[in-house]
Amino acid sequence: MRRVAPLILLAAALAACTTMDDLAPVGSSTKTTTASYGEVMVAYPRFGDNDPHQWSARAPWQHPVHGTDVSKYQRSVDWRQAKASGISFAFIKATEGGDRVDDYFAEHWRETKAAGIPRSAYHFYYFCRTAKEQAAWFIRNVPRERDALPPVLDMEWNPQSPSCKLRPPAATVRSEMRTFLEIVEKHYGKKPIIYTSIDFFDDNGLSGFHGYPYWLRSVAGHPGERYGSHPFTFWQYTGTGVVPGIRGDADINVFNGSKAAWKKWLKENAG
Repeated sequence: MRRVAPLILLAAALAACTTMDDLAPVGSSTKTTTASYGEVMVAYPRFGDNDPHQWSARAPWQHPVHGTDVSKYQRSVDWRQAKASGISFAFIKATEGGDRVDDYFAEHWRETKAAGIPRSAYHFYYFCRTAKEQAAWFIRNVPRERDALPPVLDMEWNPQSPSCKLRPPAATVRSEMRTFLEIVEKHYGKKPIIYTSIDFFDDNGLSGFHGYPYWLRSVAGHPGERYGSHPFTFWQYTGTGVVPGIRGDADINVFNGSKAAWKKWLKENAG
């Protein structure tokens, strides 16, 4: 019973922190006291990095809401630990091409939901199968769940592919993207997200490909420095991050908005 008073004071202090919301200074952390679905447990987290970029301006930790993306290479993840450290959403690799399912998709899909982390499934595009085939494969393997985040189409060149080094013309790429996105949106009832890298974005004229939210990769500068004024909803800022609960290098992302904007986006896109 001698610990009651200090515990009460601590609880009050933590409750006070939650009122800071988006006014927290850069580099600070604010914690909530519940673990409900979609709750930001730690705002403005500053994760470690095994190969850090020296951010001079518009650093990723100026964003309050951070997340990760995973595939079989991360193997099993302690999602509750990751959430407690500041991971508020997850993108999970589900499928590739027209015949491959990620070995850890089912586990990651199940365990993120159990931990109360909003998650999305993503499809890695393969240039030697048609968009219709790939959309059908994704739909066959990814459950349609009301509280899931919108699906993601991962568009990037893959010169290391042992079976497909094809690089279609930009017009063909955009046409196939449109086909995949429209089929998937019709099935899941949610506007899909496009993930891409700087070179793919430039090579295929995606600055003019509108109508979808973007998740942009930029590990050596803010997206505004690499993609011009193109709007983005998510930003992948490192592939060598250190996240408690994830073994080895981790991809880390931010949501481009305040905590209030994140709550609003979740409500609109994840039921």
